[in-house]
Amino acid sequence: GDAVVATSGGRYDVHLRRRQRAAVYWQEEVAEVRRCTWFYKGDKDNKYIPYAEPFSAQLEEAYMVAVTLDEWKKKLESPSREIIILHNPKLMVHYHPVATSDDWGSAPMEQGRPRTVKRGVENIAAEIPSGEPLQIDHLVFVVHGIGPACDIRFRSIVQCVNDFRSVSLSMLQAHFKKAQEQQHIGRVEFLPVNWHSSLHSTGVDVDLERITLPSINRLRHFINDTILDVFFYNSSTYCQTIVDTVASEMNRLYQLFLSRNPGFKGGVSIAGHSLGKDEGGIPIPSPERRCFGLGLPRAGFLGSLILFDLLTNQKAAPEDDERGAEGSRAASSPGGAEQVREILKTLELSEYSEVFEKEKMDRQALFLCTEQNLKEMGIPLGPRMKILHYISSKREAQQRDARVTGAEMSPNPTLPFSQVSANYPQLLYKPTIFFAFGSPIGMFLTVRGVKRIDPSYSLPTCKGFFNIFHPFDPVAYRIEPMIVPDAEFEPMLLPHHKGRKRMHLELKEGLTRMSVDLKNNLLGSLRVAWQSFTRAPLPAVEAAEADADAETSAEKQPETKAEEAPEAAKEEAAPIHVGMLNGGHRIDYVLQEKPIESFNEYLFALQGHLCYWESEDTVLLVLKEIYQTQGITLDQPLPGSQ
Repeated sequence: GDAVVATSGGRYDVHLRRRQRAAVYWQEEVAEVRRCTWFYKGDKDNKYIPYAEPFSAQLEEAYMVAVTLDEWKKKLESPSREIIILHNPKLMVHYHPVATSDDWGSAPMEQGRPRTVKRGVENIAAEIPSGEPLQIDHLVFVVHGIGPACDIRFRSIVQCVNDFRSVSLSMLQAHFKKAQEQQHIGRVEFLPVNWHSSLHSTGVDVDLERITLPSINRLRHFINDTILDVFFYNSSTYCQTIVDTVASEMNRLYQLFLSRNPGFKGGVSIAGHSLGKDEGGIPIPSPERRCFGLGLPRAGFLGSLILFDLLTNQKAAPEDDERGAEGSRAASSPGGAEQVREILKTLELSEYSEVFEKEKMDRQALFLCTEQNLKEMGIPLGPRMKILHYISSKREAQQRDARVTGAEMSPNPTLPFSQVSANYPQLLYKPTIFFAFGSPIGMFLTVRGVKRIDPSYSLPTCKGFFNIFHPFDPVAYRIEPMIVPDAEFEPMLLPHHKGRKRMHLELKEGLTRMSVDLKNNLLGSLRVAWQSFTRAPLPAVEAAEADADAETSAEKQPETKAEEAPEAAKEEAAPIHVGMLNGGHRIDYVLQEKPIESFNEYLFALQGHLCYWESEDTVLLVLKEIYQTQGITLDQPLPGSQ
C-alpha cells in the first residue's frame, strides 16, 4: 500500500508512492515530493534544485557507465531539450537555452550560461529544519474574519499562522530554555480555522453585483467588501450561517486533531484576528476581487467578534464540568444513539436511523449538525427541515429556561451582548483563554447598547480573555473602560521580548519627566519672585525678615512637591480591579510601537493592524499565559509584566 508519513508537526501527510504532500487541517493544493539524488544550481538564488526522479535515474545510469568505463564528455538531453555534459566526476554542467533562438539555429550551449550540476547532498548548504518537538502541550485555533487574505501582502490565514508558529518556536527556545531542557514542555500548536470556503453557496456577492451602481466602481466594491460586513453579520440569516460554519469547522478540526494525537492531554485556546480581507489596502476592482469565490462579502473585522459572540452563548452545564475534556473525545455511546433513534421516531423519520448510526451520531452531535452536514449525509430536503426545526425549537426552549433561571438566581444576569437573533452552536471543548488581536469588540458592544459590563461577568466556559492591540491600530478598541467606567487608566504595556522598553519610549518618558521637573521649578521661582514684588515696602529689618520668609517658603515648596510625588506614584502603582472577565487580571494589553512608527501615526496605522503575526511580544504573551496555566514560568520574568 501507499505509505503515509506525517511531516511538519503532523500538519501535512506525505504519500510516498504518489510522491505527494497534502495538508491535513485545511484545503491546499497538493505539492510534489521528490527523492533527491541529482541537483542543479538555480539562476536567481544560487540554491540547488532537484531534478525530476525519472531524469535523475538517467543521469545516475550515465554517470555509473562513465565511472565504470572511465569514459567522460558524455552528453544527455533533458525532457525540456536541455543539454547536460558530464566532463569528469567533479565537473558536470547543464546548458539552459534561452527562450528564443536566432535565425541561424545556434547550439544550446551557445545560447545560455551553464549551470553547475551536482550528485548527492554532500556539501549542499540546504536549510533543512531540525523539526518541531513531538510533544504538544496546548492547541490554539486561530480564526480570521470572512475572506481568504489576512494581511496587506495578500497572504492567507495559513501563511500568517505559519509565521506565528515559527515565532513561537524561537520564543520557546529563548525564554523557556530551562523547561525545554528538563523536558517539561514541548510546544504549542497553532491551527488556522480557514472556514470561508464553506460559504460559497449563498450567492450574495452576485446579488450585490446586480444592484451596485456602475459609477465610482472601485470605491463601491471596497464598500461592498468591508463596510457592509457589519450589516451582514447583524442580519439573522447570514449571522446564523456564519456562526454555524465557524463552530462546525472548529469542532471538526478539534476532533481531527484528537484522532491524530490520541495522547494529547493539553487544553485548547482560541485566538481571533479582526482582519478578514485587506481592509487597509488599495481596493482591487472587480472581477479580480471576487474571483476568490466567496459567498459573502469579505468581512473586514469580524474574526474576534464572531468568537466573542460564540463564547458568550456557550452553556456551562454541571454535567459537562464533571465529564471534562474526556467526554468530548469518547466515542458515541449506545445511550446517545438510542436518544437519536427516539428523536427520529418522534419526528416520524425512523427510516433514517441507520444513516445516523453509521455516522456514529449521538444527541450532542445531532444538535451540532448544520443543514450542509445533513445534506452530505444524504438526508432529503423535507426530513432535513424537520430535523433542523426540532433542533432550533429545543435550543430556544433551553435559552428561555436559562434566562429565567439566571434572572431568579443571579443578581447579575448575563448581559445582552449579542442582539442578533441566532442559535449559537456549542463547542466540543471549553477554551482555556481567548486572545483577541486588534479587535473592535468594545466598539460593537457599545453600538449594541451595552454601556457597562458587570465586573462579576465572565465568559461561561472560558476564564481567560486578553485584548491585545497595537497603539496605532485603527480597528482596535479597549474593553476595560466598559467594566470600570469611572476610573481613567492606561492599558498594560506589553513588555519587550528582550526584557526592557524600547529605547525611544524610555527617552520619551525621560524627557517628559525632565520637562515636568523644569516646569515645577520654574513656577516655584516665579511664585517667589511675584510675592517679593507685590509685597508692600518695609523697613530694612522687616525687609530682611521678609527675605528670610521668602527663602523659607522657597525651601518648603520643593519639599511639598517631593512629598506629593511618591503619593502620586503610589496611586499609579495601586492595583486596578477590572472584574472577572479575565479571572481578575488585566484585559487590555498594548504593544510598544517601533521607533520608526512613532514618527507618523497615520502612516503606520494600517501596518499596526497587521503586525500581530510576526510580533515577538504578542507571541511571548500568548505563550506566557498558556504555560502559566500549567505552572510553568519564563526563565527570567520580564520587567513590567503581570
